[in-house]
Amino acid sequence: MAKFILLDTETTGTGDSDRIIQLGFMVLNGKSVDVYNDFCSSDIPIGYGAMEVHGITQEEIAGKPKCTETDAFKALESLNTSDNVMIIHNAPFDLGMLAKESFTSQMRLIDTLRCAKHLFEDEEAHRLQYFRYRLGLYKLEQAEANALGIVVKAHDAIGDVLVLKLFLTELRKKLTERFGTVNPIDKMVELTQTPVFITKPLKFGKHKGKTLNEIANEDKKYLSWMVANMENLDEDMKYSIARVLEA
Repeated sequence: MAKFILLDTETTGTGDSDRIIQLGFMVLNGKSVDVYNDFCSSDIPIGYGAMEVHGITQEEIAGKPKCTETDAFKALESLNTSDNVMIIHNAPFDLGMLAKESFTSQMRLIDTLRCAKHLFEDEEAHRLQYFRYRLGLYKLEQAEANALGIVVKAHDAIGDVLVLKLFLTELRKKLTERFGTVNPIDKMVELTQTPVFITKPLKFGKHKGKTLNEIANEDKKYLSWMVANMENLDEDMKYSIARVLEA
């Protein structure tokens, strides 16, 4: 039977040289839940911006093992088969960080961020913490945390995994509303592999407030410039720009 691995990391930052300093995940196996949560040291110092977000200080990880030496990482390696399913919110980031530790997932992938963009397309944001409040998940998390022996803390890897577990239930409800009696796992894997066309106005840049179609009609060169120069564009934005440029 497939196991479902809900995972999150905290890191020294978001740059190319940054590394994992906390690896947390739950393994859902039928009715049982196993929790893994390890802090780890890194040769890369924690950036102050990252520290502000997750609250992990250099002192807290001093003397901790490297990521690949933690029990959590070793358990993750043992679970890394095509029979299992990896579930992450904003999967490219965490998988990219794991790749720096020479971990390449063989599991089927569900990115709940992309699924959320498909299923909650009218929401103003799709961040996990946004849905924590938008869907009232914060009202449920303490009871869930008590049952699993987890300390709830925003922007903590295992705390975010707990929210992810609750959010997954909401995604499944939305799937049923939208698609009826489909296999929810298969459908979320499919949605993860399906890019989202962005129709909302941009929130940045000189054309802030305009849709991609509007910008394409006025200033196609700007869209080409965005793809060439903005390194932080996600795959959905790149896909959407490519579509309007080809139209």
